[in-house]
Amino acid sequence: MLDPQIQDFRGRLTRIERIHRRGGGFEAAGTLGRSSYTRRVGRRSLLRPMFLVVSSALVAKSILIAQIGEADYQERVGRLNQGTQIEQVGAYVMQADPVTLWMSGYVRELLKAPL
Repeated sequence: MLDPQIQDFRGRLTRIERIHRRGGGFEAAGTLGRSSYTRRVGRRSLLRPMFLVVSSALVAKSILIAQIGEADYQERVGRLNQGTQIEQVGAYVMQADPVTLWMSGYVRELLKAPL
């Protein structure tokens, strides 16, 4: 017959081992413990990736406008607009907007600056 205290002790050991396998454990306040190095799984905001995609597109368009000029860029977007549906979507995305034109002025100045 087993001692009830030993059964209780073994139950606590099993519970602690299970917590450790999952990445938990005792961590003193103000120290870098195990939880500081494990990834937290949860819902992430789509705001940061969307901002990255939009800002990358704006920078790419402004560099293109600065390199080839606004008139030539508009002509190329116009030709793209005459193509298939996918090309028309690309033309809609690549059309020059005020922010892109403003940024292209700064990019043009950076390209003219001597290194």
